[in-house]
Amino acid sequence: MDKAAVHEEMERTRRSFHELLDAASESDLRRASSGTRWNNRQLLFHMLLGYLIIRALLRLVRTFDHLPDGASRGYARLLNAGTVPFDAVNFAGSWLGGTLMPRSWMLTLFDRTIAALHHRLDGESETELARGMHYPTRWDPFFQDYMTLADVYRFPTQHFDFHRAQLTMPLD
Repeated sequence: MDKAAVHEEMERTRRSFHELLDAASESDLRRASSGTRWNNRQLLFHMLLGYLIIRALLRLVRTFDHLPDGASRGYARLLNAGTVPFDAVNFAGSWLGGTLMPRSWMLTLFDRTIAALHHRLDGESETELARGMHYPTRWDPFFQDYMTLADVYRFPTQHFDFHRAQLTMPLD
């Protein structure tokens, strides 16, 4: 894994997040996004959420990597079976967070999360980055059947870039 490339991806999205929120008017943020049920502000929160969940996903990989392969395969099947409730919670959480959280808090939270991920990534060995587990592929188009820690570190940027294209406001 090219750690420097992942660090740069995270910094690029951090800068982009700031630019998007700094340039957006209130009407830009209230405008419906393209291809989602969220408005732009709620979608921006959802993009932030993609980074917030990484800490939990990293812990899951570390836990399941020490168990037999069937444990994470079964867990992924269980989570796939719960896709409908997951989608409802995912929608509601992003709707609520994007509706209530002030811009300044979103920016601060994004910055702190990226800083924590930089720090954590710097401490990962190649052995750690190769650990992996099975994931619920129905939860997100960027979840693969089997993902390593290296894959998990790249996931939020893929998620961010995908949703950035769905924003219906000035992009730079």
